[in-house]
Amino acid sequence: MAKPLSILFVASEIYPIAKTGGVADVAYGLPLALRDLEHDVRVMLPKYGAISERKNKIHEINRLKDIPIDIGDVREFATVKSSSIVNTRTKVQAYMTTNKPYFDSKWGLYNDPETGEEYADNDERFIFFARSVIQTCTLLGWIPQVVHVNDWHTALVAAYMRTIYAQQFKNTKIVFTIHNVSNQGVFSLKDTFHKTGLPESALENLKHKNKLNFLKAGIMYADHITTVSKTYGEQLLNDPKLTDGLNAILKARKDVFTPIINGIDTTLWTPEKDKLITKRYTLDTLDKKEDNKEALVKKFDLDYKPETPVIAMISRLVEQKGFGLLKQAADKLFKENIQIVILGEGDKDIEEWLQATAKKYPEKMGVKIGFDENLSHLMEAGSDMYLMPSLFEPCGLNQMYSFAYGSVPIVRATGGLQDTVHEFDMATKKGNGFVFEEYKSADMLDAVERALAVYKDKATWRKLVKNGMGEDHSWNNSSKKYEDVYRKILQTQANGK
Repeated sequence: MAKPLSILFVASEIYPIAKTGGVADVAYGLPLALRDLEHDVRVMLPKYGAISERKNKIHEINRLKDIPIDIGDVREFATVKSSSIVNTRTKVQAYMTTNKPYFDSKWGLYNDPETGEEYADNDERFIFFARSVIQTCTLLGWIPQVVHVNDWHTALVAAYMRTIYAQQFKNTKIVFTIHNVSNQGVFSLKDTFHKTGLPESALENLKHKNKLNFLKAGIMYADHITTVSKTYGEQLLNDPKLTDGLNAILKARKDVFTPIINGIDTTLWTPEKDKLITKRYTLDTLDKKEDNKEALVKKFDLDYKPETPVIAMISRLVEQKGFGLLKQAADKLFKENIQIVILGEGDKDIEEWLQATAKKYPEKMGVKIGFDENLSHLMEAGSDMYLMPSLFEPCGLNQMYSFAYGSVPIVRATGGLQDTVHEFDMATKKGNGFVFEEYKSADMLDAVERALAVYKDKATWRKLVKNGMGEDHSWNNSSKKYEDVYRKILQTQANGK
C-alpha cells in the first residue's frame, strides 16, 4: 500500500469557519475526504473579524505567536492559532492567521459589509496571509510534501515557495486550483510588487497587461494546475474573454492542467441524516419530502399548495448567476402555476428588484436577502425544482445538492452544470434534469416549461427524481483523482525529472 502523504490545503475561506461561496465548501469537503484516505492533511485560512474564537474552539500555539512579516517597508505581526474542521467521520487541523489591521478588525472576507466595496488593502492582506503560511510551516518544522493553494488569494504562496524559500521547500510540490477565473487579484504593478518582497526575477511571472496579477503567479509557479469541471477547463484554455487573456498562459502549461469535478460532503448533504430539515427521507420514503415543502413555503410567507411546484434558487445575487434572464422572463414565468423562493445577497440593484417582484407577486414569490445555511438545506429538501440559469458556472455545487435531495435542476449548459446535468428524455426515462443552451430568457422559459410538463405526470416525475438521487456526487471519486495528481507530481520529482 502506498504511503500516506502530508498535504497543506490553503484557502481564503473554509466552511463552517468562513464562507461566501463554493470555495469554502470545497476547502471543507476535499481535505476531509483526503483524510479519509489516511493522508496527513491540514488546512490554513485567515481569521476574519466575524469569526468567533469561542464557537470555533480557536486556541493559541506557543510557537506561532508574534511572527514578524514585512509588507514592503512596513513590519506587521501574525499570530497563528489552531482550530479544526470536522464531519461525522473525521477531523482535520486548521491553522488560522490573525492580525488586527488586516483581518481581526475587518468583518468581511474581501469586501466591507457596510459599503459592499472591496477593501483597499486586499493586496497587502493576502500578501501577509501567504507569508504567514510559509512561516507556519517553517516554525512548526512541518514541510508538507504537497501544498494545495486555491484562487488568487493564496496564489502567492507558490511564488514565495519557488523564490525566496526555494531551498526550504525544494521537496514540496504545489497544486493550484482555479475555482473562478473572473477574480484574479489585479493590483498596481509597481506598488504591490514592492510590497511582496519578491525578487526582481519574479516580476514577469506576476505581470499581466501591465498590472500585477496574483492568479498568474499561481499558474506560473505551480507544479500542477487544476480546475473544477471538464467543460470549465476547456473554457479556461480557449476563451480569452472569460480569462482576460490568461488562457494563452494556461495553454502553454496544458500538459500539467487537469480538470477535476468537485464533489459534495455527503455527511452534511444527505436528506436521510440532515438535522436541518423538517422531515428526513430517502429514495424509498420520498413522500416525506412533502413535509419539507410545506415548511419551506411557510418560511417564505407563501401558501402551501401540494399541486404547485416550488422552484428554489440559492445564490450570490450577481449578473453571472442569471438574474438578468429572470428579470426578462418574470412576467411570463409567473403566468405559470409555480412558486419561486430565492435566498441570497449581492448587488443592491438585484436585491431591490427581487424584493419589488415579490411584492408584485405575493402569492408566487418569496425572497430572503442574506446567507442562511440552515434555510439553504430546507430549500433543497422542500423544493421540487432548482433553477441555475448561469452565464458561466465553473462547477456549481447546488445542482449536486439538488440531486441528493430530489430537487430537479433546471440549468444552462455551461461549466460544471453541463458536465453534471443531462436533459431528461420522456421516451427512455433517462436524464436527471432540464438544460438550455443559449443565454436567453426565452430558452430558460422553455426549459422551465418542459420541467412543468413532466411534473404533471407524477409517475414520470418520480422516476426523474430517483435518477438524480441515485447518482454518486460525493468526494469519493474526486478526492482519489486529486490523490493521483499529488502522487504523479511527487513521482516526477522522485525520478529526478
